[in-house]
Amino acid sequence: MAGPKGSKYYNIFLDYSITLEHKEHGKIIDADSFKLLRSIDHTGSLKDAAEEMEISYRKAWGKLQEMEEKLGFKLVDRQRGGAHGGKTTLTDDGLNLIRAHKDLRTEFDQAIHNITKKFFREINK
Repeated sequence: MAGPKGSKYYNIFLDYSITLEHKEHGKIIDADSFKLLRSIDHTGSLKDAAEEMEISYRKAWGKLQEMEEKLGFKLVDRQRGGAHGGKTTLTDDGLNLIRAHKDLRTEFDQAIHNITKKFFREINK
């Protein structure tokens, strides 16, 4: 909440996103890409991660391939299906990436909270 109850800013919130970019390749990983990696880690399956995110398997696969290509290293290990189905797990690099992003997001959230409080205190005078 950005202001006291009844103020014109009461229902206004500040949001932000963190995007990794490459000097030559542009955007590599955006908020949806981080969400896809976390979902793969959670479900153990690219198919299930795509369903969880309500995107097509093809789109999820394409996002993943593009991230790995632009980064130059693998984010997931894939095990093809069979009688018991396939499995997709994050590599150590993939796990480190989502953990670091979570920590960074936590620190940003704390800083943004303090900055936003100051901002809205000023405009609500």
